[in-house]
Amino acid sequence: MKNTIKTIKNAPYKALLLVVLVFGCSDFLEQEPGSQTSITQQLSTKQGVLEALNGAYVSLEAHVRGERFAVYADLQGGNLTFSPIITGSNAGKITTPINIENVYAFEDLAIESNFDSFYNESYDIINQANLILEYVDALPNTTPEEKNQITAECLTIRGFTHYILALLYSQNYTFTTDASHPGIVYNTSTLSNGIAYPKRETAKNTYNYIIDDITNALDLYTNNSALAGVNYSFFNKINTEALLARIYLTTNNWDSAYNAANNVINSAGVNLTSTDNYITEWEDPNNAISEILLEFSIPRDEEDTIGGSLAQHFGFFSNSDYEKYVASTDLMALFDESDIRKNLFLEQHLPTFVINDFEDAPYYFTKKFQDNPGYPVLRLSEMYLVRAEASLNLNNLDDAKNDINVIKQRANIELLTTNNNLEDHLLQERRKEFCFEGHLFFDLARWHKDVVRNNDCISNTCNLNYPSAKYILPIPQDNINLNSNLQQNESY
Repeated sequence: MKNTIKTIKNAPYKALLLVVLVFGCSDFLEQEPGSQTSITQQLSTKQGVLEALNGAYVSLEAHVRGERFAVYADLQGGNLTFSPIITGSNAGKITTPINIENVYAFEDLAIESNFDSFYNESYDIINQANLILEYVDALPNTTPEEKNQITAECLTIRGFTHYILALLYSQNYTFTTDASHPGIVYNTSTLSNGIAYPKRETAKNTYNYIIDDITNALDLYTNNSALAGVNYSFFNKINTEALLARIYLTTNNWDSAYNAANNVINSAGVNLTSTDNYITEWEDPNNAISEILLEFSIPRDEEDTIGGSLAQHFGFFSNSDYEKYVASTDLMALFDESDIRKNLFLEQHLPTFVINDFEDAPYYFTKKFQDNPGYPVLRLSEMYLVRAEASLNLNNLDDAKNDINVIKQRANIELLTTNNNLEDHLLQERRKEFCFEGHLFFDLARWHKDVVRNNDCISNTCNLNYPSAKYILPIPQDNINLNSNLQQNESY
């Protein structure tokens, strides 16, 4: 997190022991016996637990800012395409990066998944949170309020990490009418308690566990973060309730989604970023956009600014120095000329190899992350559209229209005057407002929509009709081999 990582990154970092020990069952068993004592020593003091909590945040931030997760939902859904290769024999050509090639084509392989490391690292983070939870109650020289706050943040880390696993490895909640299809393994204990070979929960049980963790955390939050730093850099009561609103939406619990989003809107203590400030705030590398509820970010210093931010995926620095991912023509076509959000794209003409010759072609880099280390996990805008979707499904059509219009008005585009086609307007506003922020593919699955990737798609498979087994990824085969109780996803 911003200040905390800066403070600790050059200090003796005992919490690294946790990272070493939680890579997987086989790795854990290979550790020498003395390593287990080191965990006990690390987590026997408040300072040690806080260092470990900081380590869990560091791991989680790196996880969601990494290329695979950061681009996945926008790439699969059709918001992203690729910039031309800069140098070498393929200069000017458009190709799929090899590390996401199979996923982009909806042809990932269990034996060698593009997301192999993502699956394992997710459970590493969960295990880090579980280790802290097992030791926090016995901490000396720690007030009950401090213990509650540490517990609340760890429960939220655990619930959030299981949630993103469920998005990638389990079909959407309403894939079956009773959510009886496979969810994920829900891990609430550590490897230090012995090796277990659990089965996957149903989707219904998976989300019940996620919601239990989040709601239990909400009961424990205090007014003070466990770690030093800006409030929106850590899980807190407000952004955890915003996360819960998103999760309730995922499970079609419309009443609860409405109430949670409404509570956040009314009590967050922040306002929607204004029309006048919207572009300048996104372009400001030194501050988060003012409506941010949760941001994962690295510390800014002389050594690591752009490299650790989303600019490493979306950045443009010069005509001979730019990154892989740009907005698709499909996405750009959605913006009206008056839409201020169209100003969040940097148009650059780059040499592109077309039919045996080069021509300058336009590419659209997002300005959201050009020189900004922050990854916006939750914004107030989302709560208005969560509340709109809940209202729509509760048949409160005027309320849904009004919340959609809040976002449209801020964007300076024509407002809705009737309740016709509210679902289409809502999905389109979500697509435009949150492009490059990791929502689209999950929205399409949740709404049972087809994937349609038109002009810029270079995959063998550009479109995907719902329902399809390919809306989720394969469990890495190494994990199946290790745990005979672990059921593989259909078609893999």
